[in-house]
Amino acid sequence: MQIDTYSHFCHCGMENIHYYIEKKNIQGSILQGAEHSALVEALNEKGEKVKGPYSITIIVQDINDNAPKFDQQKYHGVVRQNSRPGKPFMYVHATDRDDPTTPNGQLSYSILHHFPNPYNQMLFQIDNVTGAISTNEKGFRVLNPQKQENFLLVVTVKDLAGMSENALTSNTDVNITVKENLWKAPPRINIKENSTEPHPISITQVRWNEPGANYELMQRERLSRFPFIIDQNGTIYVTEPLDREEKELYSFFATAKDEEGKELDRPLPIIVLVEDINDNPPVCKNVLTIFEVQENEGLGSNIGTLHATDMDKEDTLNSRLQFRIVDQNPNIPIDNLFIIQQEAGTFQLSSSSLYKGLVSNYSLKVEVTDKVFTTLCDVKINVIDINDQIPIFEKSDYGNWTIPENTPIGEVILEIQATDADEPFTGSSQIIYQIEEGDQNKIFIIETDPKTNRGFVKINKVLDFEMSPAYNLTVKATNPEPLVDTVQYNSSSVAYFRVTVTDVNEAPVFSRNTYIGYVYENVPVGTLVMNVTANDPEGDKYTLKSDTRNWLRIDTSSGEIYIAAPLDWEEERAYIVQVTATEETKESQSSTAVLTLHIKDVNDNPPRLAKDNFLFFCHPLHGGERAEIVATDDDEQMYAPEFTFSLGDGENIKSTWEISRINGTHAYLSPKHTNLEEKYYSIPLIINDNGKPPLERNVNLQVKICRCSDDKRCFIEAEHHHGLPSTGMAVGILLGILRLNKIQRSSAKESDKLR
Repeated sequence: MQIDTYSHFCHCGMENIHYYIEKKNIQGSILQGAEHSALVEALNEKGEKVKGPYSITIIVQDINDNAPKFDQQKYHGVVRQNSRPGKPFMYVHATDRDDPTTPNGQLSYSILHHFPNPYNQMLFQIDNVTGAISTNEKGFRVLNPQKQENFLLVVTVKDLAGMSENALTSNTDVNITVKENLWKAPPRINIKENSTEPHPISITQVRWNEPGANYELMQRERLSRFPFIIDQNGTIYVTEPLDREEKELYSFFATAKDEEGKELDRPLPIIVLVEDINDNPPVCKNVLTIFEVQENEGLGSNIGTLHATDMDKEDTLNSRLQFRIVDQNPNIPIDNLFIIQQEAGTFQLSSSSLYKGLVSNYSLKVEVTDKVFTTLCDVKINVIDINDQIPIFEKSDYGNWTIPENTPIGEVILEIQATDADEPFTGSSQIIYQIEEGDQNKIFIIETDPKTNRGFVKINKVLDFEMSPAYNLTVKATNPEPLVDTVQYNSSSVAYFRVTVTDVNEAPVFSRNTYIGYVYENVPVGTLVMNVTANDPEGDKYTLKSDTRNWLRIDTSSGEIYIAAPLDWEEERAYIVQVTATEETKESQSSTAVLTLHIKDVNDNPPRLAKDNFLFFCHPLHGGERAEIVATDDDEQMYAPEFTFSLGDGENIKSTWEISRINGTHAYLSPKHTNLEEKYYSIPLIINDNGKPPLERNVNLQVKICRCSDDKRCFIEAEHHHGLPSTGMAVGILLGILRLNKIQRSSAKESDKLR
């Protein structure tokens, strides 16, 4: 064995000698990191032992003399369009012959080049530890095989964990083919209702880009019965016949999940439209449809329309209805006395041969068909006397009537009566009473008893003595059926009466029960908010109740409400008070309305840290460390907040630290180099919001560079007590433990190789 360099450590007078050998230009089989033991004796010329034996331990230390190598010269991978960012679709792997327990054998992967680069930024990313290649956010959005199907990545691997300029490197080519995303929503599915085929029936399929996905269906709306299932091939089935009249459109989602139940991508919308078939018969709207026709109606006159419905889809041939008269009873004076419009169902006279004295009514049967189903509807046509008599009042003047203004709505104040000599219970004899003059605001209404034709005058709206203390009313009696041409209404169909309204002492009445106002929280004191008014002839005095924060004042005479003190949106966003109007009379009646004052926020709170402003980094620094900073704002956020983070001035602050933005509320603090001392650092941080006007907060971040435990927790130094190990002793003990662990690991590796 030839050794060019080694270090020699000897304890003179002791029987242990350790040699530390750097693995450089060594001839012979010496394993890096391994230990070799030997016993050495000193002999004289006679071969007699003079000294010894001495135990010698030789420990071989690794140097970085092997470059990493990829397992393949070229790699090939396939990625689907819209592949999730960060989800690996392939791996590259390299090995290094140096000691993997040292930085010499620790590898770091990165993407060196990207061909082509149509967006001037990377579309792929690689895990620097595992070599996993995935799309990044940009690639997730823009990768499209129709635009660019193939990419070449030049991937570099470095030893020394990629943290040194002296690291040894190796490169490989990675050819990536972009394929169309299979995870697509299928087109709308049309299913005919009431299918008689055996169920379940396959209706469509969804596919994830890779095998092994678990498929599920999610309802968009909660249905008591959900007639769809999906199997593990992504095939969707309908499990039973569907009825369009029950539900015409189904909308739900299909999801693909991994083994842990996490969704692999966004759910796909599934739309199922149930197509109509002609499976419903026409239905007559009424069991018996009754029309009336005057005996003097002429040829072609419209009598009425027969209404029928069909539950099949509207405006389709399945719900198209056609009408036909199949029977008329009696057939006097002629058959086919009536005709019906085939599509509309409207009856007309085919002859002017109606005589009430001969036949007072006709019964007809009408066939209604949708070309598949047929229904018979019964129709009765009553022949009525012509309207040649007018209503006549029993008296023309009903006198004077006095009522208080608080008479309730609906109360009857007067009954009137007219008679008509036409045939009873027909449109010719039915009487309608109308107030022709004296009631422009329709304060009164007259209802008719259909059996007696008696009229009841009622209060229709609230009376108001101050607005109208008296009414002179003219009432006219008419029929719903028009009079014959030779007869006209005259004074016999007109009556008169007068109503006097008496005053009642009333409580004030606000114009509204609820008042709503909007103001900004920085509105000046003394600003007029609004004017509330109550209607009361006696006059009112206004006061405020429930003004718990004393933010408002009211003018007791006018009802004008003003700002009395500064408002604060952070304290109250909807300030609710009661406004009372009280009569200035002995009775002192009062009414109350509610004022809701919505306070709008202004930017009067600077941003602040949402978390503790104490951060730490583990010593020694290796590079790439960063700590998250989160800011918030107590003002109302109409949109997502946008904060700006920057470092303040200070000695070596910007040369030692840097801030990088994550999003509108988060940022990273990172050290710029690794040679920071183990101590506390106070870092001035400036946070600005984007309000109007923008506000700023200065924060002193407390950052500690400290030694950490294995779980990345900062050591807290304990006070020194007599009888406990000193710092030096503790370090020595710790190094001894580490040394023992290393020897144990090396021995274990040798044992594994021997096995």
